[in-house]
Amino acid sequence: MKILNKLYNWSSSWTGTVVIVLVIIFFIAQAFVIPSGSMKNSLLIGDMLFVKKFSYGVPTPTLPWVEVEILPDFDGDGHLFSADGPSRGDITVFRYPHDKKIHYVKRCVAVEGDILFLKDKKLYLHPHQGDEYIKKEYKDQTLVTIDDMLFVVEPYKTIHKGIHYDQNVTRESSPHMELFDFGPIQVPKGSYFMMGDNRDHSNDSRFWGVVPYKFIVGKPWFVYFSWDKDRKIRWQRVFKSTKQLEQLDSYKSEHKDGIY
Repeated sequence: MKILNKLYNWSSSWTGTVVIVLVIIFFIAQAFVIPSGSMKNSLLIGDMLFVKKFSYGVPTPTLPWVEVEILPDFDGDGHLFSADGPSRGDITVFRYPHDKKIHYVKRCVAVEGDILFLKDKKLYLHPHQGDEYIKKEYKDQTLVTIDDMLFVVEPYKTIHKGIHYDQNVTRESSPHMELFDFGPIQVPKGSYFMMGDNRDHSNDSRFWGVVPYKFIVGKPWFVYFSWDKDRKIRWQRVFKSTKQLEQLDSYKSEHKDGIY
C-alpha cells in the first residue's frame, strides 16, 4: 500500500503529471487537428483526433511542437520499435518526407511492389500478390487486363464513401495534370503511396512521391472534438472512429478547396 500511495502522490505532482503526459505522447497517442480539406469527406477541417502511435511500431520519440528527437534513430527506420506498415486502404498519419516537422494525413492506396497509375482521374491498382490474388480479393469490383496484368479500377471508392472527385476540376481548369494522368509506377520497397480522399484537392504522392516507412507515425484513433468554420460543434462526429465517421451523412459535405 505504501508503494501505491507513493505512486499516487508522485503521479499527482507536477513532475509526475508531465512525465505521464510525455510517455503517452511519445508511445501511445498524440492529438492532431485536421487543418485542410484533403481528406474530406472522411475527415473534415476542424476535426480534432487522437492518433494511435503504436499502430505501425513506435516512432522515435520527439518533443511535441519543437519536433526534437529525444532518442537516436538506432536502426535508421524512424522507429524505436518496428512493425508492419500501413495496409492498403488505411488512413495514415505521417511526416511529410520533404519536411519531417510537418504531419500529413492521407489514405494509403498502394504498398511496396504494387503497380498503379491514373487515367482520366481513375485509379488503377495492381497489387503485388498477382492476378489470382486480385481475382479472389477484388472479385466484386471492376477488373481490367492491361499488358497481360490485371488491374483493379478504383479499388477504394466503393468501400470508403468519403472518396470523391470534383466535377468542376477539368483538364481545362487545372494546371495539375497529375490529377488526371499519372504513372504507371511501382512502389519501392519499404514505401507507401498516399492519396487524399478529396482527390482533386489533395497534395499527395502524385506530386511529391512515396512515403518511406521511417516517416510513418500512426493511425487515427478517434475524434475527440470537432467544429466547423463557424465554430459550431459537430457533436455527431465526437468520439467516432474513422470507420464510424465514414457512415455519417457528413461525408457529403461541401468541397470547395485548393490543393492541400
